[in-house]
Amino acid sequence: MAQLTTSFAGLSLKNPIIISSSGLTNSAEKIKQLEEAGAAAVVLKSVFEEQINQHAGSLNDYGSPEADDYLGAYVRSHALGEHISLIEEAKRLCTIPVIASINCYSDSEWEDFAVLMEQAGADALELNILSLQTDKDYVPGSFEQRHIDILCHIKKKVSIPIIMKLGTNFTNPIALINQLYANGAAAVVLFNRFYQPDINIDNLTFTSTNVMSSPCELADRLRWAAIASAEVNGIDYAISGGVHTGSDVVKSILAGAAAVEVCSTIYLNGNKEIDLMNGELAAWMDKNGYDSLQQFKGKMNAQAAGSVNPFERTQFMRYFSSHEG
Repeated sequence: MAQLTTSFAGLSLKNPIIISSSGLTNSAEKIKQLEEAGAAAVVLKSVFEEQINQHAGSLNDYGSPEADDYLGAYVRSHALGEHISLIEEAKRLCTIPVIASINCYSDSEWEDFAVLMEQAGADALELNILSLQTDKDYVPGSFEQRHIDILCHIKKKVSIPIIMKLGTNFTNPIALINQLYANGAAAVVLFNRFYQPDINIDNLTFTSTNVMSSPCELADRLRWAAIASAEVNGIDYAISGGVHTGSDVVKSILAGAAAVEVCSTIYLNGNKEIDLMNGELAAWMDKNGYDSLQQFKGKMNAQAAGSVNPFERTQFMRYFSSHEG
């Protein structure tokens, strides 16, 4: 009988399916329903630094620095208070690990926020430092260093595991992951998704493309999880983006992940999808003679690929050589 238990960021999970930060995890009642449906852990709806600062800035019209500072502090305190209440209520109702989430881009007051989240009962903290670097005077490497600085400052204040959720906009994610591991990160999530802008050509307005992930996004996650788990194997990995089926969970673990973060497939198909994914995972394990996830975790990563490594291939040579006109 297949055992689906896994360890991720020092947390013991009953299976590898974590519900990622989203509207699915913005209330304790929803989280309880996810737990009953089979979810192993949840990442709470994030505290967004950008949104807090924008809200605070919209109120700063008094012309007084003191008043502006007070209003900004009030907005931040209110946003944080809601997150703290969510942590406390989720921990009261549920038994699965509850992971707090901060979506930030500056190295400011997040250390104190993290302390309060830990005190509220969060089992771990996921840091999402998602930002596009578009300044023409940008100093190469400074964005990566910001990740390390924020991690180090928060690590000094809390003892719960810190999970770093990365974007896809890095020249060499492996080098950054190695530095995050050296500075105490417990796990890395590959990858977050940027807001996808679009243009309406009928009325010349800005809009967005589909906010849901697509199964085709999984390939890029598998590539980097397979390479990273081979190169920096002392840290845990989760794959996020494109995981829609139990087969996708199997592929993720074969590539070296200990867990997956899912969201879009739950929005599209409902909480019942969690049980279906776990059932498909267990059936595959039984069919192939695996009793535990650990027996096949990383079995198809870059190290296992040997000298002919498909994960580092960048050209479609084999495909196009067989499709000559």
